Amino acid sequence: MITVLAVGDIILDEPDPSRFFDGTRDTLATGDVVIGHVEVPHSTSTVQISTDVPAPPADPAHLKAMGAAGFDVATLAGNHVFDVGEQGIFDTIEACRAAGLATTGAGPSLDAARTPALVTTSGPTVAVLSYNAVGPRESWATSRKAGCAYVRVLTHYELDHASPGGPPEVFTFADPASLERMAADVGAARESADVVVVAFHKGVGHTPAAIAMYERPLAHAAVDAGASMVVAHHAHIMRGVEMYRGAPIYHGLGNFVTVTRALNPKGGESAERTTWARKRVELYGFAPDPDMPYYPFHPESRNTAIAACRFADDGTLAEAGLIPCWIDATGTPHVGEYPEVTGYIEDISRRAGLPTTFTPQNGRVVLSA
Repeated sequence: MITVLAVGDIILDEPDPSRFFDGTRDTLATGDVVIGHVEVPHSTSTVQISTDVPAPPADPAHLKAMGAAGFDVATLAGNHVFDVGEQGIFDTIEACRAAGLATTGAGPSLDAARTPALVTTSGPTVAVLSYNAVGPRESWATSRKAGCAYVRVLTHYELDHASPGGPPEVFTFADPASLERMAADVGAARESADVVVVAFHKGVGHTPAAIAMYERPLAHAAVDAGASMVVAHHAHIMRGVEMYRGAPIYHGLGNFVTVTRALNPKGGESAERTTWARKRVELYGFAPDPDMPYYPFHPESRNTAIAACRFADDGTLAEAGLIPCWIDATGTPHVGEYPEVTGYIEDISRRAGLPTTFTPQNGRVVLSA
């Protein structure tokens, strides 16, 4: 029997990053395989490539704190992975490996980015795959360009009344070709591993409870192809949890350690970051708490969790659950009973139409359909 733990976004852009894991270090040590998403490049490059909201690279040495905290795998497929270009990809992978982290989701080519991280345990072998489902296009790898693995998601706007320029109904769905490619990767990983974990960078940012139209079919397709467990990140706020065909789907694990001053401008920043700070208030209705200078995220995002699943030696799911966490005023997540956090996750699951049962049990929450 093994335990697989997974968390959401990780940004290590403050000095002495190891301290931000102090509230969860003991719990992470209980995992046989521990997975986290590295949100920004870790590189000394100063090049800016992305047309998305540009995130500055973090110190490559900071990833040692992630390895020391007990992580085994870093997923890399996300919207910021190409923000400093190909050099950022290479530097991040090198720094992860130097920190003892296997990587998946990004590489020097699309084939490399689609290659799973394989972890051998005392029981089942675990494969981890990682896909960016939010863009931008320049972050995507090709046969001859470094970047990330991806699932292309299409957006269609439809007016259902005679009012050109009026508010449309929005339809989102995965491009069938990239969906099939992802499913093929999962099937191939299943041939070489007993447990397959699929991580998606997906969802609508900074918005409580919302799950876009494409998200559930995308996660279901991964399970249909053989995924044992699906996790997600990108929205920087928790999403609901569902059980589908006996597999847990964590539609968004929110933030974990996400410490950065880049999105909380004080003057002198790039025009793009200054514009984003203003646009964030217009789009999402919140401004960062001035008392949390390096945690520039939605106030509800302080509710977070660690996905926790136990698998038998043959790869069969024995228990799906989560471990509630609360992010304190320093940006440090802490493990605890936190019934209010469990209640929050249960509430957003209900609001998203996910009929999951949450049963507190010995400091954890067991999930069932």
